[in-house]
Amino acid sequence: MAATASPAPPMIKRGVAPLRAGQGTSFLLRGLHSLSGIVPIGAFLVEHFISNAFATRGPAAYAKQVEFLSSFPFVVGLELFGIWLPILYHALYGFYIWYRGESNLADYPWAGNWMYSSQRWTGAIAFAYMVWHTWHLRFSGVHLLAHPNAAFGKVQGEFQHPWAVAFYVVGIVCASWHFAYGLWLFAAKWGIATGDKARRRFAYVCFAIAALFIVVGMVTVRSFLDWPLQPTDTVVSPTDAIVMR
Repeated sequence: MAATASPAPPMIKRGVAPLRAGQGTSFLLRGLHSLSGIVPIGAFLVEHFISNAFATRGPAAYAKQVEFLSSFPFVVGLELFGIWLPILYHALYGFYIWYRGESNLADYPWAGNWMYSSQRWTGAIAFAYMVWHTWHLRFSGVHLLAHPNAAFGKVQGEFQHPWAVAFYVVGIVCASWHFAYGLWLFAAKWGIATGDKARRRFAYVCFAIAALFIVVGMVTVRSFLDWPLQPTDTVVSPTDAIVMR
């Protein structure tokens, strides 16, 4: 009796599946998740790194930047609808995607699977960092919208604990990587970078973006550590801040 030939194993296509129309609510939610990672969350991340980099010029410059940001009209509404709610949606739906997905690292140790897992883990760590960081700076202690000159010292207050400095460093690395690889995924899924060569080249660009963000973040952290501890319990003008090392 002739042996029956075993069926060929299914071929698993490598690459990034594009977003497709005709998938109902799932398509809409995934599209919003992908888009929200770039606008407004990605835009906010870029602004946040730039604003924090003013710390390299000292407490007075940092206070002026915080004062400028807090002077926007309807700042609480802008934060709520332009930052907090988009981040909350992006994070929760990202956790849902993680829960429903399988990385299969043991069975299929392809680079794509490792990147998928790194994107999930960096997102989770970055979200935990943002929750802690936002609560401490925005909702506890001195109200920075009313007293922006206390911002430099308030950040320095976090750095009095070595574990907090370590958490900052890990949070910056995770947020930088998550955004940069998310930018690559966005370009691949939305048909902006088509073809293996274009995606490979854009991957180098995204890697450079991640490296740039990490370097800027580390230099900023070092600036808060290098300056003398600034007061947070008194209201002073930015020009009265300590400007000498």
